[in-house]
Order: sequence, then C-alpha cells, then structure tokens
Amino acid sequence: MLKIYNTLKRDKQEFTPIVPNQVRMYVCGMTVYDYCHLGHARVMVVFDMVYRWLKSSSYDVTYVRNITDIDDKIIKRAAENGESIHSLTQRFIDAMHEDAERLGVQPPDHEPRATQYVPEMLAMIENLERNGLAYQAADRDVNFAVRKFTGYGKLSGKSLEDLRAGERVEVDGNKHDPLDFVLWKHAKDNEPDEVKWDSRWGKGRPGWHIECSAMSSKLLGEHFDIHGGGADLQFPHHENEIAQSEGANQCQFVNYWMHNGFVRVDNEKMSKSLGNFFTIREVLERYDPEVVRFFILRAHYRSPLNYSDAHLDDAKGALSRLYTALKCEGGMGKGVDWNEPHAQRFKVAMDDDFNTAEAIAVLFDLANEVNRGQSPQLASQLRSLGAVLGLLGRDANAFLQGDSSGDAMIVAKILARNEAKKARNYAEADLIRKELLEAGIVLEDSAQGTNWRRA
Repeated sequence: MLKIYNTLKRDKQEFTPIVPNQVRMYVCGMTVYDYCHLGHARVMVVFDMVYRWLKSSSYDVTYVRNITDIDDKIIKRAAENGESIHSLTQRFIDAMHEDAERLGVQPPDHEPRATQYVPEMLAMIENLERNGLAYQAADRDVNFAVRKFTGYGKLSGKSLEDLRAGERVEVDGNKHDPLDFVLWKHAKDNEPDEVKWDSRWGKGRPGWHIECSAMSSKLLGEHFDIHGGGADLQFPHHENEIAQSEGANQCQFVNYWMHNGFVRVDNEKMSKSLGNFFTIREVLERYDPEVVRFFILRAHYRSPLNYSDAHLDDAKGALSRLYTALKCEGGMGKGVDWNEPHAQRFKVAMDDDFNTAEAIAVLFDLANEVNRGQSPQLASQLRSLGAVLGLLGRDANAFLQGDSSGDAMIVAKILARNEAKKARNYAEADLIRKELLEAGIVLEDSAQGTNWRRA
C-alpha cells in the first residue's frame, strides 16, 4: 500500500484515490521570465518520479503542471528587454522544455498557461464575491477576505494571530486586513495592453494565487487527489489556493499535499543575493544530465538537497558503478520481474513515501550481485528497475565513455516497447519498432531480450 507524507495532516497516510485506480495530480510549475534553476530542476524531477511510480503501480494518472506566463517579474523583464510579453515567455518556455527533456522529465498530461484561463479565474472570483469572501478595494483591486474563511492556516499550521505577529505583511490601507491578498489587479497606465483583460471590476489581470486554483479546478475537478510543489510554496501560495478553491467551490480542494525540500549550495540556501544561484543550463555544461537526475533522486524528496561539485562528482562515480554492472547484460530486458527479491524491496521503498534513497540503495545491492555472478538476467532486472526512476537508459559503454547522445532515447523506447508487449498492446509495440527503424535503428529480439544496432 502506497503511503504519502501529507503536509496537510503532518503525517504519512495510506493513499486512497478519490476514484479507484485513478489519480489526478497538480504541481505548481515555473514563472517563465528567466532560465530554470536547480530548484526548478528538483521540482520537475521529483514529480516526474512520482508520476512514473504511480503509473508503474497501475494507476491511471492525469498530471497537470502549470506555467505562469503573466506576473510582475515577467512584465518588468519584458520592458527591460524591449520585447513583448509573449516573445519573452515563449522563449523561456522553450528553454524550460529543453532543460526538462535533457533531465529525462516526461511532459505532463496538461501544461496550462495562466493567460489561457483568465475566464475561469474571473468566474472563480465572482463565486468568491457571491460567497462574501472577496471585495473590491478603493484602489480597484479585488482582494480575498482572509478572516472570513474558516480554517485559514490549516496547511501551514499558522493561526491568524501568529501570522499578524510574525509575518511581514505589506501595509496597504486599501485592504480590510493586512493579510488579505489580491485576486484581481486593476490595470495600470504604464502596463502593456497584452496584460489587460476586461472584467466586471474594470480592466486588469489576475493575481498569482488565483491562477492555480482556476486551472486545477478546470482540468482536474473541484476536488482531486494530489497537489505538489516546492516547500517555499506551502505558505502563502498553497494556503491561499485552499482558501480560494474551497471558498469558491464549497468543497474540499485536495486530499494529499506534497512538498519537496529546498536546494542548498555548500550548506547555504541557494539565492541570487548570495551569488550561489545556478541555472540548469550552467550545471549541465559541466555534468551529464543523467548524473544530475541521479543526484536529485539519490536524496529523499522531502530532505534538503545540498549541491556542490563534490556531491555531483560522487554522483557521477556512483552512477558509473551501476552502469558498469550493466556491461554483462545480454539485451535490453523484458520489464521488471516484481516477484524477484530486489524488486520487492524496491517496491516497498517506493511505496514508503517515494523513498528513492532506499530504492537506489537496492539498485546498488543488485549491481553488486550482478558483478559477483556476471548474470545477464540480474543485469536486465537492474536496468528495468532503473528505468522506473528514469535512470540507466543508455548503453553502458556509451555512458562510461562519456557519450550522452541519443542512446538514452533508443533504450527508453525499447523498454517502452517491452512494457507494451507485456501488456499485450502489440499495436503500440509495432509502432515503436517502426519509429526506431525509420530512425535507422534495427531491433533484434531473442530469448535473452532485445538488442539494437544502427542500420
């Protein structure tokens, strides 16, 4: 039975989806005004791992990860660059997709952009106003009335009194209470027309928090299973999402809240002000993308992740040991044998709040057995278990020789074909073989597995 640490309940809980065998999951994505950094890499890789494990556990998963393509930072950066909002955001969306692909991150099922869902946001704000939870202030912004929502603070564990005393809140005489937050920002004269929408409260644009509430409700329903994101979003963003969504829809918003830990650099929190801020692209100039993915997954997702050259070098050496064990593999495997003892231990670890640290320890135990016995069957099992985490998808010799070319894609497709055959989806298996053949890759099936060669 899968157990997930639920931030809302502050405990590990057995996972029971709302609809049997179906999982609806939403993760807060990127604000696209610059290149993605290591913190973004961790969010993408962690929830890609969650997505993969849920699917490996035979759940029908709908995964939504949004894009914030309108916000103060975006408007400011576009103005500084002398370019349109759309030009800026599209450029960095394309860069984000490139970074994600290199890290082996699968695309989510839906990737909504905030600017595409403004009507849904306006409808939600109108519901909040009807329910007495939203008001238009003297400055024409529409705000959420925090004190009128019972239960505000249940995710973060903060009371309203604690928030007033301990949180730095912006003093704004237009708000009924300093804790109130904006739902709709009135249009300013110096802002471009492309960030102004008509509404019953006048021209303006949505606040940041309302975006995720509207997009998740539209694509997953008013009540869904899992909501994830970085620990920095727990308060106020996710707290505000709960208040908006439950206040507008009058039902529970999310059952399980997941938050990954911070990224630290040489034991200090990563920040631009400290000058220890690294983009994914900067890191990938020095390290193989699979090494970076392995480094992220080697730590439990809720623990702090300490980035340093020494830790990346160690990750490279560790991943090389796993690939060395694959050199005796006779083929690309036939999928995971879940009855095998290592696979059973792997499953126990992953079902325990996605404990990738323990699951990877199982891979090393398996690799040690492979090296002792030079067993192609165990090597195949090692590769197949690694694939569950999006690892070990390349030709062993190519990785060990530093080749990060298209071998990973080829092996991943072979593994997907094997899984399709295992599920008796022969049409999909044939399609994958055809795609590879058109790319000049010939597959050769045998009793030991599948090998490939270039035509």
